[in-house]
Amino acid sequence: MSKTIRVALAGAGAFGIKHLDGISNIDGVEVVSLIGRDLAKTQEVATKYGIGHVTTELADSLARPEVDAVILCTPTQMHASQTLACLKAGKHVQVEIPLCDVLADGEEVVQVAQASGLVAMCGHTRRFNPSHQWVHKKIAAGDFNIQQMDVQTYFFRRTNMNALGQPRSWTDHLLWHHAAHTVDLFAYQAGSPVVQAHAMQGPVHPQLGIAMDMSIQLKAANGAICTLSLSFNNDGPLGTFFRYIGDTGTYIARYDDLVNGKEEKIDVSQVDVSMNGIELQDREFFAAIREGREPNGSVSQVLPCYRVLHQLEQQLNAA
Repeated sequence: MSKTIRVALAGAGAFGIKHLDGISNIDGVEVVSLIGRDLAKTQEVATKYGIGHVTTELADSLARPEVDAVILCTPTQMHASQTLACLKAGKHVQVEIPLCDVLADGEEVVQVAQASGLVAMCGHTRRFNPSHQWVHKKIAAGDFNIQQMDVQTYFFRRTNMNALGQPRSWTDHLLWHHAAHTVDLFAYQAGSPVVQAHAMQGPVHPQLGIAMDMSIQLKAANGAICTLSLSFNNDGPLGTFFRYIGDTGTYIARYDDLVNGKEEKIDVSQVDVSMNGIELQDREFFAAIREGREPNGSVSQVLPCYRVLHQLEQQLNAA
């Protein structure tokens, strides 16, 4: 494919805007349709980014023949069904994390994607962040092997607010959203599937209906282990912090910053063409479309993560 890839983007909120900013740096790609829940707010974003078509219905964009691909930045509960709709409309699709919040839905997406021959990718951004790419390259070169990952995912969130501080129409989830990043990254970096998983959770919030604190332990087939702590109750510092403990060193990743165990900074600015993980994720999506290949982070590659999350959910429900 040498022509411009024309994209519809669903979700004009915090993450949709991150994708629009990333795409603006990628040649040969044009966002031609924007879908949002609030037409006036969506039109405002579309005007800012020069997007000609605005709608509140995904089906309207899927019906447009010029649309080659769709990026879904919509509520978690819509991800699987909307991904299926895109594939059935003959569109390549990238869906933001998580792929699903019910395992059977994710399995159906993978089956339909494999039968379609289309590119279907899930936004597991940690695979693309330069800090984690640096560690991955070191592992691939045989210079570092993970013994343990210690990960903290911390927020202070008592109401449904997005990354821009705006009200959400849906409830975020520690297990199916935030844990998905680390469960997938651990198996990806260890180069070995998760074979043991255990979870505990704290009290369920009376209004939000979700656990606000969670602890997860994982073990890979090669013996590497991971401990993940998640909280919506943590009043700073906020974010996700990864400690890689290996056979030849220790590395700590804080978003785009990487240091060793002595807090000495590691330069990751030359790892890839950008320091923006969302942009790099989108570059991989469009490159896979052009090259007719499976992307890093394809729905089939990340499905094992959701099988682990399903197993953990069953444990938590039985507790």
